[in-house]
Amino acid sequence: DYALDQGINFIDTAEMYPVPQRAETQGRTEAYIGSWLKGRSERDRIVLGTKVTGPSRDMGHIRPDLRLDRANIHAAIETSLQRLQTDYVDLYQLHWPDRNVNYFGQLGYVHRDNEQMTPLLESLEALKGLVDDGKVRYIGVSNESPWGVMTCLHLAEQHGLPVIQSIQNPYNLLSRTFEVGLAEIAMREDVGLLAYSPLAFGALSGKYLDAQPEGGRMTLFDRFTRYTKPAGITATRAYVELAQQHGLDPAQMALAYVNSRPFVTSNIIGATTMAQLAANIASIDVELSDEVIAGIEAIHSANTNPCP
Repeated sequence: DYALDQGINFIDTAEMYPVPQRAETQGRTEAYIGSWLKGRSERDRIVLGTKVTGPSRDMGHIRPDLRLDRANIHAAIETSLQRLQTDYVDLYQLHWPDRNVNYFGQLGYVHRDNEQMTPLLESLEALKGLVDDGKVRYIGVSNESPWGVMTCLHLAEQHGLPVIQSIQNPYNLLSRTFEVGLAEIAMREDVGLLAYSPLAFGALSGKYLDAQPEGGRMTLFDRFTRYTKPAGITATRAYVELAQQHGLDPAQMALAYVNSRPFVTSNIIGATTMAQLAANIASIDVELSDEVIAGIEAIHSANTNPCP
């Protein structure tokens, strides 16, 4: 309610959430959002996004053979709509590609000959069916590569299919790999970035530097080590010190930097307390001086993408 009152209008979820994913909790995030929506007559104020799960060996509890084919995509939207208690979603996204690609922190690409994959054309045709049925208004991709984005755009043009509107990839001060390849596509093709993990699981607030705060995500779940590598800790400390030198809250500085990038369509914040939510939303009013931007770029040059 507070976020909505402050002007937030985009809510992002996925059928596999919450994370860490478990069979007994899968879909609960959509269900919570759905029960919240049902109690209000404000559906038209919300841009609601969710995602269909890509291939995974660890999530057979969602569907036995997860692919981004027509059967899976159409089955996924039906269960998502039920949990969300709505008859349409504004943005439906492919959560990750149905092929081998370097995502989730992988930098090097290793090609696999003869791999089993659903053609992107089939996925887009399945999404078109949902758009035609009125169950989906717009489509997007997530954890996607430059090749994948451009292929989606070319296929849409060639076959009269819906054009992807967004790319939801990680983007924060510790991981700016989006700028290599995808940023130019986002600008030239008008397919904006929905930046996720803008605070690097909360690491960029600085709260994990010298302690393990009770209730913190990386305290509770030892699987979240993406942003706690030694190089990441070194860079985080430098960013926190820079913020403090300029009288800025480190988390707000990190969010304000993401907000300032021209290829960003939406900065997907998260919070576990009202204080965090209020501070995160308020970052939209934080303008970084040229001196602060220069400091950020100097740290980035010395610690380039320590946690991709």
